[in-house]
Amino acid sequence: MLAAMPIPQAFFRLALPAVAAQLINILYNLVDKMFIGHIPGVGKYALAGVGITTPVILAISAFASLVSMGGAPKASIFMGKGDREQAEKVMGSCAWMLIVLSVVLTGLMLLWGKQILQLFGASHETISYATDYMNLYCLGTLFTQLTLGLNAFITAQGKTLVSMCNVAAGAVTNIVLDALFINGFHAGVKGAALATVLSQGVSTCFVIRYLKDPKSQLHLYLRNIRFEKRLLGPCILLGTSPALMQLTENMVAISFNTSLQKYGGDMAVASMSILTSIMQFVMLLLPGLVQGAQPLLSYNLGARNISRVKKTFRLLLLCCVSGSFLIWLACMTMPAAMASIFTDDAVLIAYTEKSMRIYLAMLFLYGIQVACQYSFVALDQAKKAIFLTIWRKIILLIPLIFILPHLLPDAVTGVYLAEPIADTIAICTTAPMFYLYYRHLK
Repeated sequence: MLAAMPIPQAFFRLALPAVAAQLINILYNLVDKMFIGHIPGVGKYALAGVGITTPVILAISAFASLVSMGGAPKASIFMGKGDREQAEKVMGSCAWMLIVLSVVLTGLMLLWGKQILQLFGASHETISYATDYMNLYCLGTLFTQLTLGLNAFITAQGKTLVSMCNVAAGAVTNIVLDALFINGFHAGVKGAALATVLSQGVSTCFVIRYLKDPKSQLHLYLRNIRFEKRLLGPCILLGTSPALMQLTENMVAISFNTSLQKYGGDMAVASMSILTSIMQFVMLLLPGLVQGAQPLLSYNLGARNISRVKKTFRLLLLCCVSGSFLIWLACMTMPAAMASIFTDDAVLIAYTEKSMRIYLAMLFLYGIQVACQYSFVALDQAKKAIFLTIWRKIILLIPLIFILPHLLPDAVTGVYLAEPIADTIAICTTAPMFYLYYRHLK
């Protein structure tokens, strides 16, 4: 498939299950918010509290990306060169790192979770909901790390349908348990967190089972689960960009929450929780397409079949731009309907209807940014990918969040405007940079 199948056929066979897996994956958090937002009497504050935990959840995912999004392309490149043994050693070293990170992250959250959530913008009304959710969620960090981290190596083999099924098993479990714990046992946010932990455990079992199966091209051997600096170092460097994309999302989320809490209060923070949920669709739909393209890009780069690399990227770019445009169109034409998915509070829906049109104004072009930046990772261009991440999030977006409220009569509008302005400048930088690389790729 990776070496000879026609590009459109191979791409869609890989990309569609990868997109489905990414969309299913966000259900872990979004389903929780859907159930929590409709808890009678306290839904608005509970939703805002769980929204405050989003940076922590993104951080856990980011550390998985640090390992897997660098390791999986490296494994694909080794497979393209015909060296399966090295590819399996890369996966084993990455598994070791995922376990170590899980222990460290769990310890940090158990010791300083409440202080971290307060730093992220939790108010007196929302802190109890945020801590209740986070204290249980962090106990499943190992499951989250192994599921996200090792599933990438199944995708790297071109087995995106298997990857999707692994995620779907957990997502279905999560929906059932959310309904049982929240509506049946009235366990509130604690029930939502417990449902997520148990469902991630189910996904982990499915992932490990496949990597031990003879059908897998890469096998997870106990002897390979160890620290190997020469293998792990390049993986970490390559994975730094996608990890930074998610970690800087944390910095962005903190900046938005603290600024909105200052200028707009709990209503603005709850609205941002809804907008963040919609952006999760975007940030997992588009990278889902890239994850489907990644085995084709990396494998053929390793095999030096550059014409297939270029054809794959052109198709990827078209799909990413189309996807971002369709989501933008839905948000611009029916923002109230989009907001009502997450809450039945009429005041919050009306507030979010206005903020959504500002915050997501340039979303229709965002597919260009994602396609180019993630393709740099798949093509072993770590430094370029890292620069683009730092440029958009740290140099542009975060300063704008704090500067614009002082320049506009409506401070809250200034906060929301930071996103489309940063997106516009970043795309004008990324597109020419990738075009120059693409022209000289031989």
